[in-house]
Formats: sequence, C-alpha cells, structure tokens
Amino acid sequence: MTAPSPRRLVIIGGAEDKLGHRRILRRFVSLSGGNDAVIAVCATASSLGDEITDLYERVFYELGANEVLSVRPVNRAEAQAQVATKAISGATGIFFTGGNQARLASVLRGTALGDRVTQMYREGAVVGGTSAGASVVSEHMVALGASGETPKQRMASLAQGLGLLPDVVVDQHFAQRGRFGRLLALVAASPNLLGMGVDEDTSAIVQDETVMEVYGRGAVFLAEADGAVTNAYAARGTDPILISGAKVHFLPSGTAFDLASRQLLEYRTAVEQAQIARRTSDHVSASTATRRVNAEGVHDRNAERAVKRRRLRPPT
Repeated sequence: MTAPSPRRLVIIGGAEDKLGHRRILRRFVSLSGGNDAVIAVCATASSLGDEITDLYERVFYELGANEVLSVRPVNRAEAQAQVATKAISGATGIFFTGGNQARLASVLRGTALGDRVTQMYREGAVVGGTSAGASVVSEHMVALGASGETPKQRMASLAQGLGLLPDVVVDQHFAQRGRFGRLLALVAASPNLLGMGVDEDTSAIVQDETVMEVYGRGAVFLAEADGAVTNAYAARGTDPILISGAKVHFLPSGTAFDLASRQLLEYRTAVEQAQIARRTSDHVSASTATRRVNAEGVHDRNAERAVKRRRLRPPT
C-alpha cells in the first residue's frame, strides 16, 4: 500500500527575494516537483492585477517549473465557477500572492475554488503563500491590526482563514512592521491559539500541520499564552494588556519545531544560513515591480516610512 503524500505548507513572511538567489521560492518549486512542477498562482489578494501574476509566472519558470497557471477570481461568484476550479486542476503547487488577506478569505472561503484548494492540499499539493497569502492558510487569521510593541486591547481582530493549519494564527512582515504587540494580544485573548509571526524573506515550512522548519533570512516568532495570567478579557478600550507567564520562541533559519507538542526539535547551523543572511540589498531594490509587490499591504505609517527610505537609499 502506497503511503499518503505528506501535506506541506510554505508560509512566507512577505518581501521574499525574487531577483537574487530566490532560495525560498526555489524551495517551493522543489517541493512542488522541481522540473515537473505545475504551479497555480492565485493573485486574488492583490490590487496589482496582471503585474503581480506576470512577476511570479516569470520567477517560477526561471526556477524550473514545468508549467505556471494563474487564477484571480475577484468575487465569490467567480470563485464558484467551474472555470476557476479547472484552472488549478493538475497543479502540484498552489501559491497565494500578497495583498489583502481579508479580501482573499472573503472570496475563497466556502466556495468551490476554496474547497478545491483544501482537497488538493490534503491529496499532496504544496500550498504556499506570501504576506496576505501566508495569513490565509491558517484556521484563524489576522483581519485587521495596528503595529506596536505593547500588547493592547482592540489592537487586532481575527477572521476565518482557509483552515489548512489549525490552532495557529499567522502574522507576516513580523519584525519589519512591528507586529509583536498585536500577536501577543491575540493569543492572550485566545489562549488556545499558537501565534506565529514570520519575518520578511523568511518561511515556515510545515509538514502534516505538525513539524515546522524555518528557512530564510530572518526568524519565526512563536507565542503561546495558554498558561499565562492575563486581563485580556477585562481590559477596556485600547488599554495595555497584562500578560504574565507567556512562552515565546525565536526560531532562526535551520530550526525544526513541533507545533503540536510545542517543542524544539532541532537546530542546524549551516554555511547556507550565513549566505542567506548576507543577501545583498541590491537584489531587493533592483526591480520596480518587485518593490511594488513587496510594499503591497502596508497600512501603518512606520512601514510606509520604511518603504520610502528603501526607495530613497542610494545604491551601494
């Protein structure tokens, strides 16, 4: 009897390298079948139209994919249509672009296309997503939220995602957009959830919803508050929240972690990890299209200033 194919998620914190070594996207293509990979790109979350689809199509072909498909339903009626489910049939990898995760979830969840994605994932297709596309894979996702280091009441709200990763809430652009406070506030209010914050150009590769490998330039932050003392249920307005006894994990590239038991499994130090960390900034800033894609979904002032600083920074 043939063993079932492992289920794999590639959860990317946004702004992944698309012009240099492209290690994370290369890994996604490899997991999806390498030279035999058929990748379906879903750009529903994005407001950039064909620009973002064309960018990922070019990148995936350059990385050796055999075929790249695209689907971009803009409403639930289009996501219910047979043409949408046919568009991803035969895909060995499904990739969700960045943009607005609330738009993506509202269009896909509970539709024929959303159900087909879930079915294909359970049958072995690799599902990846970056930025908003990363948030939507979890059962509960951040719908709205503010930046800041201090956890506060009403700092963020949750909505339903696609449900491929249960009992986890995923946040992205984590360190770069200052989302530490809102993730802690969310797990304090819902202590059954494990908070996962993924840095830019970093991925959490999860197998069978259990074993997570960190791969990329930054780190993955995990927060659990099931044993913490908190007043999240009673804090008013936008007051700071009491959280005492929460457990946090900062996991750099090369770390393996069991999401079910919430235990560290392995940490590998390799030459490649140092190479990832030394990726030069010219690979990030070389393309106008890449800058637009990386900046999509920025809402808070600090992140907008950071994007402007990157644009104005002279080449080295």
